[in-house]
Amino acid sequence: MTVLMSSINTLRHPMSMNILNKNTLTSLPSSQKRSLMGFVKNALGLDPSPSPDDPTPENRFHPWDQSPSPDLRERAARIRTLAKCPVTKKEINYTCPLSGIPTHHSREAWEADKDYHQSKRYEILKKVNIYEHDLRSGRPFPEFDFPLDQIHDRVVNLTNWDLFFYTRNFYSMDTEFQLAAVTKMLSYPMTIGSILHQFSPYSLNPKGPITLEGLKSLAALRYSLYPFQRKSNISLKLHDRPMRIFILGARAEAQLPGHVWKQLQFLFPDQTFEIHFIGTECLLNNEKNKYIKSAIPVVKKIDETMKLIYHSDYFHVYHEAQDFVPYDPYLDVFFTFHPGFAAPETSDLWMGDTMKALLETKCAIFTTGFNKQDITNDVEIVKARYGKEMDTLMDPIKNSYGSTKWELNDMNPQEIFQFNMYVAGFRGKRYHTIKR
Repeated sequence: MTVLMSSINTLRHPMSMNILNKNTLTSLPSSQKRSLMGFVKNALGLDPSPSPDDPTPENRFHPWDQSPSPDLRERAARIRTLAKCPVTKKEINYTCPLSGIPTHHSREAWEADKDYHQSKRYEILKKVNIYEHDLRSGRPFPEFDFPLDQIHDRVVNLTNWDLFFYTRNFYSMDTEFQLAAVTKMLSYPMTIGSILHQFSPYSLNPKGPITLEGLKSLAALRYSLYPFQRKSNISLKLHDRPMRIFILGARAEAQLPGHVWKQLQFLFPDQTFEIHFIGTECLLNNEKNKYIKSAIPVVKKIDETMKLIYHSDYFHVYHEAQDFVPYDPYLDVFFTFHPGFAAPETSDLWMGDTMKALLETKCAIFTTGFNKQDITNDVEIVKARYGKEMDTLMDPIKNSYGSTKWELNDMNPQEIFQFNMYVAGFRGKRYHTIKR
Protein backbone atom coordinates (compact mmCIF):
# COMPACT_ATOMS: atom_id res chain seq x y z
CA MET A 1 0.00 0.00 0.00
CA THR A 2 2.90 2.37 0.77
CA VAL A 3 4.38 1.77 -2.67
CA LEU A 4 0.97 2.33 -4.26
CA MET A 5 0.31 5.65 -2.47
CA SER A 6 3.81 6.99 -3.18
CA SER A 7 3.34 6.09 -6.82
CA ILE A 8 0.03 7.95 -6.97
CA ASN A 9 1.66 10.99 -5.37
CA THR A 10 4.27 11.15 -8.12
CA LEU A 11 1.46 11.73 -10.61
CA ARG A 12 1.12 15.31 -9.29
CA HIS A 13 4.46 16.18 -10.87
CA PRO A 14 5.45 16.60 -14.54
CA MET A 15 6.71 13.43 -16.22
CA SER A 16 5.07 11.47 -13.43
CA MET A 17 4.27 8.47 -15.64
CA ASN A 18 7.93 8.26 -16.67
CA ILE A 19 9.02 8.37 -13.04
CA LEU A 20 6.50 5.67 -12.20
CA ASN A 21 7.64 3.47 -15.05
CA LYS A 22 11.38 3.83 -14.44
CA ASN A 23 11.56 3.74 -10.70
CA THR A 24 8.62 2.06 -9.04
CA LEU A 25 7.60 -0.51 -11.63
CA THR A 26 11.07 -1.97 -12.16
CA SER A 27 11.07 -3.25 -8.58
CA LEU A 28 7.70 -5.01 -8.81
CA PRO A 29 6.72 -8.45 -10.15
CA SER A 30 4.79 -8.35 -13.42
CA SER A 31 1.44 -9.21 -11.79
CA GLN A 32 1.80 -6.32 -9.33
CA LYS A 33 2.81 -4.01 -12.17
CA ARG A 34 -0.42 -4.81 -14.00
CA SER A 35 -2.48 -4.25 -10.86
CA LEU A 36 -0.70 -0.99 -10.02
CA MET A 37 -0.94 0.45 -13.52
CA GLY A 38 -4.56 -0.63 -13.78
CA PHE A 39 -5.38 1.14 -10.51
CA VAL A 40 -3.60 4.33 -11.53
CA LYS A 41 -5.14 4.44 -15.00
CA ASN A 42 -8.62 3.86 -13.62
CA ALA A 43 -8.13 6.56 -10.97
CA LEU A 44 -7.11 9.11 -13.59
CA GLY A 45 -9.49 8.02 -16.30
CA LEU A 46 -6.61 7.00 -18.57
CA ASP A 47 -8.07 3.69 -19.72
CA PRO A 48 -8.61 3.53 -23.48
CA SER A 49 -12.13 3.48 -24.85
CA PRO A 50 -13.65 -0.01 -24.92
CA SER A 51 -13.04 -1.91 -28.12
CA PRO A 52 -16.15 -2.71 -30.17
CA ASP A 53 -14.96 -6.34 -29.99
CA ASP A 54 -15.13 -6.41 -26.17
CA PRO A 55 -18.00 -8.70 -25.16
CA THR A 56 -21.23 -7.05 -24.03
CA PRO A 57 -24.79 -8.41 -23.85
CA GLU A 58 -25.63 -6.18 -26.79
CA ASN A 59 -22.93 -7.26 -29.24
CA ARG A 60 -23.14 -10.93 -28.28
CA PHE A 61 -26.89 -11.28 -28.72
CA HIS A 62 -28.20 -12.94 -31.90
CA PRO A 63 -31.28 -15.13 -32.42
CA TRP A 64 -29.89 -18.64 -32.82
CA ASP A 65 -31.72 -19.31 -36.07
CA GLN A 66 -30.05 -16.19 -37.52
CA SER A 67 -26.73 -16.60 -35.75
CA PRO A 68 -23.43 -15.73 -37.46
CA SER A 69 -22.23 -19.08 -36.08
CA PRO A 70 -23.20 -22.15 -38.15
CA ASP A 71 -22.96 -24.26 -34.97
CA LEU A 72 -25.72 -22.29 -33.28
CA ARG A 73 -27.92 -22.23 -36.38
CA GLU A 74 -27.62 -26.02 -36.42
CA ARG A 75 -28.39 -26.18 -32.73
CA ALA A 76 -31.53 -24.09 -33.23
CA ALA A 77 -32.61 -26.54 -35.93
CA ARG A 78 -31.91 -29.45 -33.55
CA ILE A 79 -34.09 -27.88 -30.86
CA ARG A 80 -36.92 -27.49 -33.37
CA THR A 81 -36.54 -31.17 -34.25
CA LEU A 82 -36.20 -32.65 -30.76
CA ALA A 83 -38.10 -30.41 -28.35
CA LYS A 84 -41.82 -29.89 -27.75
CA CYS A 85 -43.62 -26.69 -26.84
CA PRO A 86 -44.47 -26.63 -23.09
CA VAL A 87 -47.89 -25.11 -23.85
CA THR A 88 -49.16 -26.94 -26.95
CA LYS A 89 -46.93 -30.06 -26.79
CA LYS A 90 -46.33 -29.52 -30.52
CA GLU A 91 -43.03 -28.96 -32.31
CA ILE A 92 -41.15 -25.73 -31.65
CA ASN A 93 -41.35 -23.16 -34.43
CA TYR A 94 -41.06 -19.85 -32.59
CA THR A 95 -37.91 -18.11 -31.34
CA CYS A 96 -38.33 -16.12 -28.14
CA PRO A 97 -37.47 -12.48 -29.02
CA LEU A 98 -36.20 -11.87 -25.46
CA SER A 99 -33.74 -14.78 -25.30
CA GLY A 100 -33.08 -15.44 -29.00
CA ILE A 101 -33.62 -19.20 -28.46
CA PRO A 102 -36.43 -21.34 -29.94
CA THR A 103 -38.82 -22.08 -27.06
CA HIS A 104 -42.47 -22.37 -28.24
CA HIS A 105 -44.69 -23.59 -31.04
CA SER A 106 -45.98 -20.12 -31.94
CA ARG A 107 -46.10 -16.56 -30.75
CA GLU A 108 -49.55 -17.23 -29.28
CA ALA A 109 -48.16 -20.12 -27.24
CA TRP A 110 -45.23 -17.96 -26.13
CA GLU A 111 -47.59 -15.20 -24.95
CA ALA A 112 -49.81 -17.72 -23.17
CA ASP A 113 -46.93 -19.26 -21.17
CA LYS A 114 -47.41 -17.32 -17.92
CA ASP A 115 -44.85 -19.37 -15.98
CA TYR A 116 -42.16 -18.57 -18.57
CA HIS A 117 -42.75 -14.82 -18.29
CA GLN A 118 -43.43 -14.60 -14.56
CA SER A 119 -40.29 -16.58 -13.70
CA LYS A 120 -38.30 -14.49 -16.19
CA ARG A 121 -36.68 -17.67 -17.46
CA TYR A 122 -35.84 -15.81 -20.65
CA GLU A 123 -33.22 -13.80 -18.73
CA ILE A 124 -31.13 -16.91 -18.04
CA LEU A 125 -31.77 -18.21 -21.55
CA LYS A 126 -30.40 -14.92 -22.85
CA LYS A 127 -27.25 -15.55 -20.83
CA VAL A 128 -26.97 -18.99 -22.45
CA ASN A 129 -27.25 -17.25 -25.81
CA ILE A 130 -24.60 -14.59 -25.23
CA TYR A 131 -22.16 -17.01 -23.55
CA GLU A 132 -22.30 -19.34 -26.55
CA HIS A 133 -21.82 -16.47 -29.01
CA ASP A 134 -18.91 -15.12 -26.97
CA LEU A 135 -17.08 -18.46 -27.12
CA ARG A 136 -17.44 -18.38 -30.92
CA SER A 137 -16.69 -14.68 -31.34
CA GLY A 138 -12.99 -15.05 -32.15
CA ARG A 139 -11.99 -12.55 -29.44
CA PRO A 140 -8.70 -13.02 -27.59
CA PHE A 141 -9.06 -15.17 -24.47
CA PRO A 142 -6.27 -13.99 -22.15
CA GLU A 143 -8.15 -15.57 -19.23
CA PHE A 144 -7.02 -18.98 -20.54
CA ASP A 145 -3.39 -18.12 -19.81
CA PHE A 146 -3.33 -20.06 -16.55
CA PRO A 147 -0.66 -19.54 -13.85
CA LEU A 148 1.99 -22.14 -13.13
CA ASP A 149 3.47 -23.24 -9.79
CA GLN A 150 2.23 -21.49 -6.69
CA ILE A 151 4.78 -19.29 -4.92
CA HIS A 152 5.74 -21.13 -1.71
CA ASP A 153 5.10 -18.21 0.62
CA ARG A 154 1.59 -17.58 -0.73
CA VAL A 155 -1.36 -19.60 0.56
CA VAL A 156 -4.20 -20.53 -1.79
CA ASN A 157 -7.62 -19.40 -0.56
CA LEU A 158 -10.31 -21.89 -1.60
CA THR A 159 -13.33 -20.10 -0.16
CA ASN A 160 -14.75 -19.29 -3.59
CA TRP A 161 -13.79 -18.65 -7.22
CA ASP A 162 -12.85 -14.99 -6.67
CA LEU A 163 -10.43 -15.67 -3.84
CA PHE A 164 -8.97 -18.69 -5.60
CA PHE A 165 -8.28 -16.67 -8.76
CA TYR A 166 -6.75 -13.85 -6.73
CA THR A 167 -4.47 -15.98 -4.55
CA ARG A 168 -3.38 -18.10 -7.51
CA ASN A 169 -2.64 -14.96 -9.54
CA PHE A 170 -4.97 -15.71 -12.44
CA TYR A 171 -5.66 -13.13 -15.11
CA SER A 172 -8.05 -10.53 -13.69
CA MET A 173 -11.50 -11.64 -14.85
CA ASP A 174 -13.75 -8.63 -14.66
CA THR A 175 -16.67 -9.77 -16.82
CA GLU A 176 -19.25 -12.52 -16.61
CA PHE A 177 -18.07 -13.75 -20.02
CA GLN A 178 -14.55 -14.45 -18.76
CA LEU A 179 -15.83 -16.13 -15.61
CA ALA A 180 -18.25 -18.31 -17.56
CA ALA A 181 -15.56 -19.54 -19.93
CA VAL A 182 -12.93 -20.27 -17.26
CA THR A 183 -15.14 -21.68 -14.49
CA LYS A 184 -16.75 -24.19 -16.85
CA MET A 185 -13.30 -25.48 -17.76
CA LEU A 186 -11.83 -25.45 -14.24
CA SER A 187 -14.94 -26.70 -12.45
CA TYR A 188 -13.88 -30.34 -12.76
CA PRO A 189 -10.32 -30.16 -11.34
CA MET A 190 -11.28 -27.53 -8.78
CA THR A 191 -14.26 -29.49 -7.48
CA ILE A 192 -11.80 -32.32 -6.77
CA GLY A 193 -9.15 -30.02 -5.34
CA SER A 194 -11.52 -28.07 -3.09
CA ILE A 195 -12.76 -31.27 -1.44
CA LEU A 196 -9.34 -32.85 -0.90
CA HIS A 197 -7.39 -29.73 0.12
CA GLN A 198 -6.48 -29.04 3.74
CA PHE A 199 -8.06 -25.58 3.39
CA SER A 200 -11.26 -26.95 1.90
CA PRO A 201 -14.31 -24.66 2.10
CA TYR A 202 -16.35 -27.62 3.40
CA SER A 203 -16.32 -28.12 7.15
CA LEU A 204 -17.53 -30.79 9.58
CA ASN A 205 -21.17 -31.22 10.62
CA PRO A 206 -23.18 -29.50 12.00
CA LYS A 207 -21.83 -26.29 10.44
CA GLY A 208 -20.68 -27.98 7.26
CA PRO A 209 -21.64 -30.94 5.06
CA ILE A 210 -18.79 -33.30 6.04
CA THR A 211 -19.86 -36.20 8.28
CA LEU A 212 -17.64 -37.98 10.79
CA GLU A 213 -17.10 -40.82 8.30
CA GLY A 214 -16.30 -38.21 5.66
CA LEU A 215 -13.69 -36.68 7.91
CA LYS A 216 -12.07 -40.12 8.31
CA SER A 217 -11.86 -40.62 4.55
CA LEU A 218 -10.54 -37.12 3.91
CA ALA A 219 -8.01 -37.42 6.73
CA ALA A 220 -6.62 -40.57 5.10
CA LEU A 221 -6.34 -38.86 1.71
CA ARG A 222 -4.74 -35.73 3.19
CA TYR A 223 -2.24 -37.92 5.02
CA SER A 224 -0.92 -38.86 1.57
CA LEU A 225 -1.36 -35.42 0.01
CA TYR A 226 0.76 -33.65 2.66
CA PRO A 227 3.62 -36.05 3.46
CA PHE A 228 5.92 -33.40 4.91
CA GLN A 229 3.37 -32.27 7.49
CA ARG A 230 3.43 -35.61 9.31
CA LYS A 231 4.98 -35.71 12.75
CA SER A 232 7.03 -38.66 11.59
CA ASN A 233 8.16 -39.54 8.08
CA ILE A 234 8.78 -43.19 8.95
CA SER A 235 5.86 -44.30 6.77
CA LEU A 236 6.76 -42.18 3.72
CA LYS A 237 7.67 -45.26 1.72
CA LEU A 238 4.52 -47.17 2.62
CA HIS A 239 2.63 -45.52 -0.24
CA ASP A 240 5.19 -45.51 -3.01
CA ARG A 241 2.85 -44.77 -5.92
CA PRO A 242 0.86 -41.82 -7.29
CA MET A 243 -2.55 -40.91 -5.97
CA ARG A 244 -5.25 -42.28 -8.28
CA ILE A 245 -8.32 -40.18 -9.05
CA PHE A 246 -10.96 -42.27 -10.82
CA ILE A 247 -13.56 -40.35 -12.81
CA LEU A 248 -16.42 -42.65 -13.78
CA GLY A 249 -18.78 -41.94 -16.66
CA ALA A 250 -16.23 -39.45 -17.97
CA ARG A 251 -17.37 -37.29 -20.88
CA ALA A 252 -16.57 -33.58 -21.18
CA GLU A 253 -14.02 -33.78 -18.35
CA ALA A 254 -12.03 -36.34 -20.35
CA GLN A 255 -11.67 -33.84 -23.22
CA LEU A 256 -10.05 -31.12 -21.10
CA PRO A 257 -6.44 -30.36 -22.07
CA GLY A 258 -3.63 -31.39 -19.78
CA HIS A 259 -2.76 -27.87 -18.60
CA VAL A 260 -6.27 -27.56 -17.13
CA TRP A 261 -5.86 -30.74 -15.07
CA LYS A 262 -2.39 -29.55 -14.09
CA GLN A 263 -4.07 -26.82 -12.02
CA LEU A 264 -5.13 -29.61 -9.64
CA GLN A 265 -1.55 -30.78 -9.16
CA PHE A 266 -0.38 -27.23 -8.43
CA LEU A 267 -2.57 -27.35 -5.31
CA PHE A 268 -0.64 -30.41 -4.07
CA PRO A 269 2.98 -29.90 -5.16
CA ASP A 270 4.29 -32.78 -3.03
CA GLN A 271 2.07 -35.42 -4.66
CA THR A 272 1.99 -37.10 -8.06
CA PHE A 273 -1.32 -38.05 -9.71
CA GLU A 274 -2.87 -40.49 -12.12
CA ILE A 275 -6.29 -39.40 -13.34
CA HIS A 276 -8.22 -42.37 -14.68
CA PHE A 277 -11.12 -41.52 -16.99
CA ILE A 278 -13.49 -44.49 -17.20
CA GLY A 279 -16.48 -44.92 -19.49
CA THR A 280 -17.63 -45.56 -23.03
CA GLU A 281 -17.49 -41.83 -23.87
CA CYS A 282 -14.10 -40.98 -22.39
CA LEU A 283 -12.00 -41.52 -25.53
CA LEU A 284 -12.83 -39.24 -28.45
CA ASN A 285 -11.34 -39.45 -31.94
CA ASN A 286 -11.14 -35.77 -32.81
CA GLU A 287 -10.61 -36.36 -36.52
CA LYS A 288 -13.72 -38.53 -36.89
CA ASN A 289 -15.56 -36.78 -34.03
CA LYS A 290 -16.74 -40.03 -32.51
CA TYR A 291 -16.04 -42.08 -29.40
CA ILE A 292 -13.78 -45.09 -29.78
CA LYS A 293 -12.92 -48.17 -27.71
CA SER A 294 -9.46 -49.37 -26.87
CA ALA A 295 -8.56 -52.80 -25.53
CA ILE A 296 -5.71 -51.28 -23.53
CA PRO A 297 -5.55 -48.07 -21.47
CA VAL A 298 -4.52 -44.96 -23.41
CA VAL A 299 -1.95 -42.95 -21.46
CA LYS A 300 -1.16 -39.25 -21.89
CA LYS A 301 1.76 -38.09 -19.78
CA ILE A 302 1.54 -34.41 -18.84
CA ASP A 303 4.85 -34.36 -16.95
CA GLU A 304 6.60 -36.29 -14.20
CA THR A 305 3.85 -35.46 -11.71
CA MET A 306 0.69 -36.24 -13.69
CA LYS A 307 -0.71 -38.79 -16.14
CA LEU A 308 -4.13 -38.91 -17.78
CA ILE A 309 -5.25 -42.51 -18.41
CA TYR A 310 -8.33 -43.42 -20.47
CA HIS A 311 -10.30 -46.66 -20.03
CA SER A 312 -13.11 -46.99 -22.59
CA ASP A 313 -15.36 -49.52 -20.84
CA TYR A 314 -17.53 -49.58 -17.72
CA PHE A 315 -15.89 -49.56 -14.28
CA HIS A 316 -17.35 -52.90 -13.15
CA VAL A 317 -15.62 -54.59 -16.12
CA TYR A 318 -12.21 -53.47 -14.87
CA HIS A 319 -13.17 -54.13 -11.26
CA GLU A 320 -14.16 -57.73 -11.99
CA ALA A 321 -10.92 -58.22 -13.93
CA GLN A 322 -9.05 -56.79 -10.88
CA ASP A 323 -7.24 -54.29 -13.09
CA PHE A 324 -7.11 -51.67 -10.33
CA VAL A 325 -6.57 -53.80 -7.23
CA PRO A 326 -5.49 -53.28 -4.56
CA TYR A 327 -7.53 -50.19 -3.69
CA ASP A 328 -6.12 -47.92 -1.01
CA PRO A 329 -8.32 -45.37 0.83
CA TYR A 330 -5.17 -43.31 1.41
CA LEU A 331 -4.36 -43.05 -2.29
CA ASP A 332 -7.56 -43.73 -4.26
CA VAL A 333 -10.66 -41.54 -4.61
CA PHE A 334 -13.63 -41.67 -6.98
CA PHE A 335 -15.63 -38.89 -8.65
CA THR A 336 -18.75 -39.02 -10.80
CA PHE A 337 -19.73 -35.72 -12.40
CA HIS A 338 -23.56 -35.43 -12.77
CA PRO A 339 -23.85 -39.17 -13.45
CA GLY A 340 -27.62 -39.48 -13.43
CA PHE A 341 -27.90 -42.32 -10.88
CA ALA A 342 -31.65 -41.70 -10.74
CA ALA A 343 -32.26 -40.65 -14.35
CA PRO A 344 -34.53 -43.15 -16.16
CA GLU A 345 -32.21 -43.42 -19.16
CA THR A 346 -29.03 -44.13 -17.15
CA SER A 347 -30.14 -45.54 -13.80
CA ASP A 348 -29.89 -49.20 -14.82
CA LEU A 349 -26.30 -48.69 -16.00
CA TRP A 350 -25.24 -47.20 -12.67
CA MET A 351 -27.28 -48.91 -9.99
CA GLY A 352 -26.35 -52.52 -10.74
CA ASP A 353 -22.84 -53.93 -11.12
CA THR A 354 -21.14 -50.53 -11.29
CA MET A 355 -22.49 -49.28 -7.95
CA LYS A 356 -21.77 -52.60 -6.28
CA ALA A 357 -18.19 -52.42 -7.52
CA LEU A 358 -17.82 -48.83 -6.36
CA LEU A 359 -18.98 -49.63 -2.84
CA GLU A 360 -16.72 -52.69 -2.67
CA THR A 361 -13.64 -50.47 -3.05
CA LYS A 362 -14.34 -48.87 0.39
CA CYS A 363 -12.82 -45.67 -1.02
CA ALA A 364 -14.39 -42.21 -0.93
CA ILE A 365 -16.85 -41.43 -3.74
CA PHE A 366 -17.98 -37.89 -4.53
CA THR A 367 -20.68 -36.99 -7.02
CA THR A 368 -22.12 -33.78 -8.47
CA GLY A 369 -25.49 -32.71 -9.86
CA PHE A 370 -26.86 -30.08 -12.22
CA ASN A 371 -29.13 -28.68 -9.51
CA LYS A 372 -30.41 -29.46 -6.00
CA GLN A 373 -33.16 -31.78 -7.20
CA ASP A 374 -30.74 -33.69 -9.42
CA ILE A 375 -28.24 -34.36 -6.62
CA THR A 376 -31.03 -35.18 -4.15
CA ASN A 377 -32.53 -37.77 -6.49
CA ASP A 378 -29.12 -39.37 -7.09
CA VAL A 379 -28.27 -39.60 -3.39
CA GLU A 380 -31.72 -40.92 -2.44
CA ILE A 381 -31.69 -43.74 -4.97
CA VAL A 382 -28.26 -44.90 -3.75
CA LYS A 383 -29.51 -44.83 -0.15
CA ALA A 384 -32.71 -46.64 -1.06
CA ARG A 385 -30.90 -49.52 -2.78
CA TYR A 386 -27.63 -49.72 -0.83
CA GLY A 387 -28.35 -47.90 2.44
CA LYS A 388 -27.10 -50.74 4.64
CA GLU A 389 -23.90 -51.04 2.62
CA MET A 390 -22.82 -47.38 2.53
CA ASP A 391 -21.75 -44.47 4.72
CA THR A 392 -22.55 -40.84 3.93
CA LEU A 393 -19.38 -38.75 3.68
CA MET A 394 -20.77 -35.42 2.55
CA ASP A 395 -24.36 -34.20 2.64
CA PRO A 396 -25.59 -32.55 -0.57
CA ILE A 397 -24.49 -28.90 -0.71
CA LYS A 398 -23.99 -26.21 -3.30
CA ASN A 399 -20.58 -26.64 -4.89
CA SER A 400 -18.21 -23.71 -4.28
CA TYR A 401 -16.62 -24.56 -7.63
CA GLY A 402 -19.62 -25.17 -9.83
CA SER A 403 -19.51 -23.66 -13.30
CA THR A 404 -20.98 -20.14 -13.59
CA LYS A 405 -21.84 -20.70 -17.25
CA TRP A 406 -25.52 -21.38 -17.93
CA GLU A 407 -26.42 -24.28 -20.23
CA LEU A 408 -29.64 -25.61 -21.72
CA ASN A 409 -31.02 -29.00 -22.70
CA ASP A 410 -31.65 -29.14 -26.46
CA MET A 411 -34.52 -31.59 -25.88
CA ASN A 412 -36.14 -29.09 -23.52
CA PRO A 413 -34.76 -25.57 -24.09
CA GLN A 414 -36.46 -24.27 -20.95
CA GLU A 415 -34.43 -26.68 -18.81
CA ILE A 416 -31.44 -24.60 -17.75
CA PHE A 417 -28.58 -25.69 -15.52
CA GLN A 418 -24.93 -25.25 -14.57
CA PHE A 419 -22.34 -28.01 -14.48
CA ASN A 420 -21.40 -29.34 -11.03
CA MET A 421 -23.78 -27.02 -9.20
CA TYR A 422 -24.19 -29.37 -6.18
CA VAL A 423 -21.91 -31.99 -4.63
CA ALA A 424 -22.27 -34.93 -2.20
CA GLY A 425 -20.21 -37.94 -1.05
CA PHE A 426 -20.49 -41.54 0.17
CA ARG A 427 -18.52 -44.82 0.30
CA GLY A 428 -18.94 -48.51 0.98
CA LYS A 429 -19.44 -49.17 4.68
CA ARG A 430 -16.30 -50.07 6.58
CA TYR A 431 -17.27 -52.51 9.32
CA HIS A 432 -15.48 -52.40 12.66
CA THR A 433 -13.83 -55.52 14.06
CA ILE A 434 -16.06 -57.30 16.56
CA LYS A 435 -14.45 -59.12 19.50
CA ARG A 436 -15.92 -62.53 20.21
